[in-house]
Amino acid sequence: MSRANNPNLKSWVEVKPGSDFPIQNLPFGMFMTSQMTSRAGVAIGEYILDLAVIAEAGLFDGIKFDKKDLSRPLLNWFIGSGKKVTTAVRERVSDLLNADNDELRDNAELKAKALVKQSEAQMLMPVRIPNYTDFYSSKEHATNVGIMFRDPANALLPNWKHLPVGYHGRASSIVVSGTPIHRPKGQTKADDATAPSFGPSKLLDFELEMAFITGKDIELGESISTAKAEDYIFGMVLFNDWSARDIQKWEYVPLGPFLAKNFGSTISPWIVTLEALEPFRVETPMQEPEVLPYLKFEGKKNFDINLEVEIIPKNGKGKVVSRSNFKYMYWNMAQQLAHHTVNGCNICVGDLYASGTISGPTPDSYGSMLEISWQGKKPIQMPDGTERKFILDNDTVTMRGWCEKDGVRIGFGECSGKILPAI
Repeated sequence: MSRANNPNLKSWVEVKPGSDFPIQNLPFGMFMTSQMTSRAGVAIGEYILDLAVIAEAGLFDGIKFDKKDLSRPLLNWFIGSGKKVTTAVRERVSDLLNADNDELRDNAELKAKALVKQSEAQMLMPVRIPNYTDFYSSKEHATNVGIMFRDPANALLPNWKHLPVGYHGRASSIVVSGTPIHRPKGQTKADDATAPSFGPSKLLDFELEMAFITGKDIELGESISTAKAEDYIFGMVLFNDWSARDIQKWEYVPLGPFLAKNFGSTISPWIVTLEALEPFRVETPMQEPEVLPYLKFEGKKNFDINLEVEIIPKNGKGKVVSRSNFKYMYWNMAQQLAHHTVNGCNICVGDLYASGTISGPTPDSYGSMLEISWQGKKPIQMPDGTERKFILDNDTVTMRGWCEKDGVRIGFGECSGKILPAI
């Protein structure tokens, strides 16, 4: 395990109790301020360590990579330099922020330039996403949806336990946390209507998901095994795959989601590395029937990541409507990437692979309003006296995720988006 994960490490930068960003985390992101253009940074407590400034000062000179990559507008170039480099940079940052290290701690001028308050920075899209795939890998979610829309006795389709079901989505409409989303418009058809109608979605939903980002390319025709998959995964983000349920219901046969999904998805700005998540590995749920050989794996491939979703009305008090966990995923990331490439599909640095809605075994752990309100039959009561079956205009949905063990909390920050009225 990386020395940067040592639970006893302390930083000379103040990190308040309960912070998502202790010295054991050090997630990567892109930011800018009114005084500086976009550049790479690492979160520590309430601050961002400006990696471009650190590189210019020569503090990364012992690591062989193009230091200009830290001043580029996206992390793709840096991530693409390989895990040997990115891991070395994370460990060097850990050393520089260590309470016992005076290199940066006692250099007042450099410290003033290198540390930026998160409250004074604007977080940007961390990567350019060439391709986006959305999986459907929560057994509890797939079962709930199957019960609602099909025979409860056969809630899962015949293929579901044999392969990680997925589809390719639109990468260009993925936006960083804090970016508002307009309510989508499209065709819908009521059950008792003879023809479809056009207008804004009335059943707008969130989907609680996580996503991983790849850090290596493979060529067309190549495949990645489950044993090698994590070599290609740089890190993870929170992901809200907004969904227009009424539009989807009408359009998805025979080819699947289209307008119901491509209007927008939201990601958290900080990419938490797999190395930081290493202490939080857990077993994947039992998979029955036995999977085909290319989907078999060894070791702990799931991660114990607590998740929650809060709905915040305009000028109102928010309410947490879901508390779930990434550990419930039936299909793990190694299996997803192995399946994705087994046919020779090439992958690129920065590709994003979403988990699909993450639901747990109990109603308070469901990952969408479709399930929480059970198709609107069980409305959620809000603190201001209103109720929610689905998401209303001017509601903000905020997702949070964190791991906690041995007194260390590794968090993802927030994945937040406000729904504006349809244009």
